[in-house]
Amino acid sequence: MKYHLITLGCQMNIADSERVSAVLEKMGYEWTEKEEEANLLGMLACSVRQKPIDKVYNKIAEWNRWKNRRNLITFISGCILPADKEKLLKQFDIIFAMSELSQLPDMIRNYGVVNEASVHIPELRTPENKNIVGLWGIKPKYQSTFEAFVPIQNGCDKFCTFCAVPYTRGREVSRPSGEIIDEVRHLVNQGYKSITLLGQNVNSYGLDKKGKEIGFAELLRRIGEFGNNSGKKFWTYFTSPHPQDMNREVIEVIAQYPCLAKQIHLPMQTGDDKVLIKMNRKHSMAKYRKIINDIRELIPQATLFTDIIVGFTGEDEKAFQNTVAAVNEFKFNMAFIAMYSPRPGAASYRWDDDVPQEVKKERHHKLSEVMKHHTRAYNESLIGKTLKVLVNGQDRKTGFSKGLTEGKITVRLDRYVPDITGSIIDVRITSAADMSLSGEIIKNVRINHEQPVANPMTD
Repeated sequence: MKYHLITLGCQMNIADSERVSAVLEKMGYEWTEKEEEANLLGMLACSVRQKPIDKVYNKIAEWNRWKNRRNLITFISGCILPADKEKLLKQFDIIFAMSELSQLPDMIRNYGVVNEASVHIPELRTPENKNIVGLWGIKPKYQSTFEAFVPIQNGCDKFCTFCAVPYTRGREVSRPSGEIIDEVRHLVNQGYKSITLLGQNVNSYGLDKKGKEIGFAELLRRIGEFGNNSGKKFWTYFTSPHPQDMNREVIEVIAQYPCLAKQIHLPMQTGDDKVLIKMNRKHSMAKYRKIINDIRELIPQATLFTDIIVGFTGEDEKAFQNTVAAVNEFKFNMAFIAMYSPRPGAASYRWDDDVPQEVKKERHHKLSEVMKHHTRAYNESLIGKTLKVLVNGQDRKTGFSKGLTEGKITVRLDRYVPDITGSIIDVRITSAADMSLSGEIIKNVRINHEQPVANPMTD
């Protein structure tokens, strides 16, 4: 029996898909790259934006046509809004929330699939969250042998008016810190070089368990101490923080420990205070500026990434120009710019989408050009410098390896060397483009040939 799983949306969905794969393979299913070979076809969906959910409808229509020729079972999970779930109930054989993952084997068996393998999935029972499946207790089937995603929380309590996450994932629940640190320790000991802590709002970690759990700064500190004691080279990232909960202590901890990567993704969304209020972001531009100033003071080498929405309801030209001014002020190394689209369930869905699509496209283009100006200037400042680069595979241009700096800037290397994939090496930067660098592998570089196993948490 074979399965194929398509994952859409954010890194949290990727982490969830690794746990779905682990459950299916314990049932005896074998992964296949080819959908046409699979007996079981699944998707991890994302209702947060319209484009990913359109992909879901297109794909399930194709899969359901295949049912005319052969037997197969389809399922879907992930971030699904109630309105989408209602429509998809008639399209998929199985729909389940990730909190119900332990029940998936029984759901599949109800379709007549018999398998002798037993799947034991622990449950987490707490006064605050009765009968919530211990999703985090499922050891994932990692997709990579050198970079991994480690969930530290699920859900969100912020209720930004443009966002559907609280309605698809629920309220914030923090994972036990001991589990997080154990998973990080396992990964590092197996040779993983890049670890990303995941949550919808990572720096509110532990706030739902005050007095019973540590906070985010302390979690980072304990990972930092482990990194110092391990003697191993790795980088720890996190995404995404919220400016409301970001504080100087977190930045001080990052500055202190080498294994805490000097790269921070801090969503701004808009540079206008009035629009921030309408978005229910619960912080001002003055607060955001204070955080950036702390980063520049304590970690001057850090790269800074952000998220920006253009064309949100009520964004006039003055508000947009305030966003442009903020980008010019902060000189981000990367900005993920999205044109606003209303999502059913989010508060802003009830409001008029009063910025024309053509204006949104124009603002997206203008802001992208402003970003390119700053990223090019920063990248050019790195020419001639030697940087640590995590090699992550073959470049799209044949004959070259590629990788990421600690600050997550893409680097094309001067040749293709398969043996160094998954290693952190020294690279001399030789040229720069708007969003990337090129560099040469320093001769006689010492490559760490320590080979991580395919899946340390399930082997």
